[in-house]
Amino acid sequence: MDTLGGSFEKKPFTVEKRTQLVAPAQGRVLEVGGGTGFNLPYYGPGVTAITVTDPVDGMLARARKRAAATGRQITTTKASAEELPFEDGTFDTVLASLVLCSVRDQDRALAEMRRVLKPGGRYLFFEHVRSDDPKLARRQDRMTGIWKRVCFGCHPNRDTLPRIESAFTVEQVEHGETPGGMPKIVRPYVLGSATTPV
Repeated sequence: MDTLGGSFEKKPFTVEKRTQLVAPAQGRVLEVGGGTGFNLPYYGPGVTAITVTDPVDGMLARARKRAAATGRQITTTKASAEELPFEDGTFDTVLASLVLCSVRDQDRALAEMRRVLKPGGRYLFFEHVRSDDPKLARRQDRMTGIWKRVCFGCHPNRDTLPRIESAFTVEQVEHGETPGGMPKIVRPYVLGSATTPV
């Protein structure tokens, strides 16, 4: 989804949602699939360290450039969401935005994010998801093949929230729809926070 950034990132809706997503982040943060670092400007003073992963070197290079421009110190690591190269319980917060649409295995990625979180740690998520409207959901299904090819493996029809709920205790979740400017098949979203058992 990073490739669809551009003007989308400048919209008031996007600024609001990224601010809302990142606000609860505290302590040592791992951002999984951080792409070019669109979330970096929104982290607050309660964050003591940020590690950004992405499977693409070029994305991480752009994230480092964005971090420098915003005065942020970050560590970058090339890694897939399904194989995070960190010890158990390393981070206070794990954050992922528009990531679970394109991972190979959602359950494995979520298990990895849970593993590297400390007990009681918080997982913050913002994902586009399968629509509750049967007509739009069928359209998402029909378009998935071509969408995956043009958008780097992104699945517009994944029912992601139940997968998150199977891996974490969801504290709060907002269901909504991105306003115009994005194709309808990727407008439904969930945004929220979850925790690991203490």
